[in-house]
Amino acid sequence: MLPAVVKLCCGITYPHLRSMAGNSSLCESEDPFCPSLRTKHPFMPHRSDVRPVRLREEELSYVQQGQEALRKALEIVEDKNGWKTETIQENGDVIYSKVLPGGRKVFRLEAVLEASPEVLCDVLFVRVEEMCRWNPSISHIKVLRSVGAETMVTHEVTAETAGNLIGQRDFLSVRHCCKQKSRIYLAGAATHLESFMPQRGFVRAEDGPTCIILQAVDDGSRRSRFTWLLNMDVKGWLPKSIVNQALPRAQADFTKHLRRAKSTGSSERGIRHPGEISTPL
Repeated sequence: MLPAVVKLCCGITYPHLRSMAGNSSLCESEDPFCPSLRTKHPFMPHRSDVRPVRLREEELSYVQQGQEALRKALEIVEDKNGWKTETIQENGDVIYSKVLPGGRKVFRLEAVLEASPEVLCDVLFVRVEEMCRWNPSISHIKVLRSVGAETMVTHEVTAETAGNLIGQRDFLSVRHCCKQKSRIYLAGAATHLESFMPQRGFVRAEDGPTCIILQAVDDGSRRSRFTWLLNMDVKGWLPKSIVNQALPRAQADFTKHLRRAKSTGSSERGIRHPGEISTPL
């Protein structure tokens, strides 16, 4: 079906940007949703001696795209109307679906994973280039642009698999992460880069607005509630019925690969606790 098309759409966030006329800079946010970006890493303590980072117009654009992506993704997730149960997995994972205005169908996966939100963010965002080590549906991910420690532009190519009705796709996405108390938000959306046009031999698919919400389970364990909104346009001439059947299946497969990689504890598979030394690519 479509296992090679679904990618992890984690990528952009929301509130810490203020525009300054004539001289753009990244400043401490007045919005309570997210902390300031004046830290070197989203899980490092706030340091008052770190000055705001000045961003170029292009970099500001990526952050702004991320803010809008997360805002729209959370509107979809938090709107309780229209969601229907799509599948219930044997392990208890549940995938819901709803049809957005315009006819696109989106999917929301709810699961509990045996890892803290910080560990999952490290795997899914900080070391996103290592995802192809443990996810067989991804052949390549490369960070093309980085804006601080929280925003990036990535290029991703899906793996070629036998029997795949969709064919290989590539994605150009902006990604961002944000932490608020016990929650970490990963969001993303398709973006444009003049120097990186669609690749020959691939169909340029688009994702977003999409997000992942990681929240600690309040039972003294290191488990996390994992909420993933998958919102994707695979492009090409494909019947909606095929795409809408394959996307939730691929979403479940991705979560299965993530669990399996986490359970091995192997750095060769790309899973480690924040603070450990990762294996070079």
